[in-house]
Amino acid sequence: MFIMKVNSVFSKPQRIHPLFYIRIVLLLLTGILLLSCSASENSKSPALSKKPIQAETDVFAMDTFITLKAYGPDADTLLESAKDRIAALEKLLSVTDSDSDIWKLNHANGQSTTVGEDTAAIIRGAIEISTLTDGALDISVYPLVSAWGFTTGSYQIPTEDTIQSLLPYVNYKKIVLDALCVTLPYGMQIDLGAAAKGYTGDVIAALLREGGISSAMLNLGGNVHTIGTKQDGSPWKIAIANPFTPQTNLLTLDITNEVVITSGNYERYFTDENGKRYCHIIDSKTGYPADHGIVSMTIVGDNGLTCDALSTALYVMGAEKAIEVWQETGGFEMIFVTEDKTIYLTEGLSDRYTNISNLPLIILS
Repeated sequence: MFIMKVNSVFSKPQRIHPLFYIRIVLLLLTGILLLSCSASENSKSPALSKKPIQAETDVFAMDTFITLKAYGPDADTLLESAKDRIAALEKLLSVTDSDSDIWKLNHANGQSTTVGEDTAAIIRGAIEISTLTDGALDISVYPLVSAWGFTTGSYQIPTEDTIQSLLPYVNYKKIVLDALCVTLPYGMQIDLGAAAKGYTGDVIAALLREGGISSAMLNLGGNVHTIGTKQDGSPWKIAIANPFTPQTNLLTLDITNEVVITSGNYERYFTDENGKRYCHIIDSKTGYPADHGIVSMTIVGDNGLTCDALSTALYVMGAEKAIEVWQETGGFEMIFVTEDKTIYLTEGLSDRYTNISNLPLIILS
């Protein structure tokens, strides 16, 4: 059958084949499908735009390998900014760069020197930990570290006379800090190595958070700073090295938005002809490498500078005094390993560790 179509009141009737209408219907259906697909794609685009971006970069700075990993918008750009910030801090805090704040302080011959805000912040934080630990941390121990050869790698056992001649210049209480003005007594030299990486981690973590990063892990030569959790919402798994066999791990920790920093006698050391080990962490009271029964000290907390400085100070103090500081002060957790191959772990970590070694573990309360 044919259908009559009227174009206008003056037109003559025309016969239109039914296939014409079939084509029209097909075109309309195609248009609807295209619109549906377009709407579907548009509905997906917001989710796609929110998909986290992963970025990772490595850099050698502060005499260590640094790995930065972040998730979020502009993560790659932010990590480039982080690398620039690390380079600037390294230059500022170097003991060998003649343009650094530390070089200028160490060669000021007792005169007051104006330093940058970062330098002043680290010195201030280090002095606070020195006061808390009765000088177990002392940034003015640098001449003794040099005498043992740890600054150059030319290791040696200094004579007793040499040690006794340098000890009078080691005393953090004589460092005068007034805002950005620092005064060291004549002959005193400092090194911020016991707190610089922790502080640097704090600075980089703050930079990333301000840039919108909510998930990141920063590894500054074993000093680990975490932002938030992993992308799946689970805690970061941080491994603690076994000080007796550093190529293996002692235990793992579940960490969220915290800092984990370890000091130990297995990192930088040398041995004498009798096999005695001398590590780079110097006891400021004796002038000799610290040897009070601890071989590894790990601090967990929310501030990198504090954790870094405490890991050194409590290592120097030994087990009994370290426990006293933890009990009296609070605000951090710790794991330490003693010479008799026993692990001690504070109760705040008791539900988020896995002992993967064969060493016995005692929980401190």
